[in-house]
Amino acid sequence: MATPAEPVLDCWMVALLGADGRQYVYRVYAPPDAIPGDLFWAAFHCHDDLRCPRALDWFDAAEIWQPVADP
Repeated sequence: MATPAEPVLDCWMVALLGADGRQYVYRVYAPPDAIPGDLFWAAFHCHDDLRCPRALDWFDAAEIWQPVADP
């Protein structure tokens, strides 16, 4: 189990900018040494499966982080 200061392993959060101006956040399960581009595309394709709104494929606008465990 992770402590509050340690990241939750195998899980990343990826925030994508939507075509409607909103920001959509996806949980992506990947190893701690995952490549940011792979995390971005995994989240983008999850969003792409939905009907709408579509996420923009702007890697530079994406935010990627590992969540930390709650105390």
